[in-house]
This record gives sequence, C-alpha cells and structure tokens, in this order.
Amino acid sequence: MKVFVDTNVVLDVLLERHPFSEDSFMVFQLANLKRIKGYLSAASITDIFYFVRKKWRDFEEVYQKMNKLTQLFSVVSVSETTIANALALRWKDFEDAIQYMAAAECGVDCIVTRNAADYKMPVVPCMSPVDFIAYFNAR
Repeated sequence: MKVFVDTNVVLDVLLERHPFSEDSFMVFQLANLKRIKGYLSAASITDIFYFVRKKWRDFEEVYQKMNKLTQLFSVVSVSETTIANALALRWKDFEDAIQYMAAAECGVDCIVTRNAADYKMPVVPCMSPVDFIAYFNAR
C-alpha cells in the first residue's frame, strides 16, 4: 500500500506533539516494517527541517533525523506541473494543494493527515492517522 504522509504527521512524531504523536508514530512503524510504502513531498522536507531545527539547535542532530526520515520515506518531487495543478485547484491552503497534487501524481492509495477536511478532492482518500491505522488493521 502506497501512503502519502502529510507534514503535520511527521512533525507530530519528530517534535513529540502529544497527544497526536502516538498515532502518527504508528504510521512510521508501518513504513519501517515495510508494511506500507511511505511518501513525503519535497516541499515537506524544507518545512520539516525548519521546525526540527528550531527544536534541536544541534545541526548534526537535525541532519541525522532528516537522513533517517528520508531513509524511511521516499521523497516525491514537486515539479512545475505539480505547482500548476495545485494552482488550478484554487484551494485556500496552497500548501495542502501542493501536497495533494504531489500525492496524486505519485499514485498513492491515500493521504494520512491531521487536516483531512482541508483536502477537498475525493480522488485520493484522506484520513487521520487514527483512521488510517484502523483502516489498515481491518484490511
């Protein structure tokens, strides 16, 4: 199963944002165990790096965490086409539009995010980490 993981889910884990981190960590575990193939967008990487760097001032630690993250999840590109398609959506949250189009372009089965309500297109299903874990376990 191919799963696109939104920035907020990654930040929940890396920044230990309770109570969300536990459920989000289960998504990481599924990827680590190769039960799912996880994807992040290239656009997420810069945001994640920024917020992780704010928490851990030690650059070496930040780079180590980012290296582990990119070993766990594949990074999909954000191309000119991705941006054009995201602009065409006319969503209020442009970052979500980019995430959605990057996920759609790489052919994932679903997007795991804590703000599924912001993803208004039914083509790629979106679910919270809690809902995704329940769905995955029921399969």
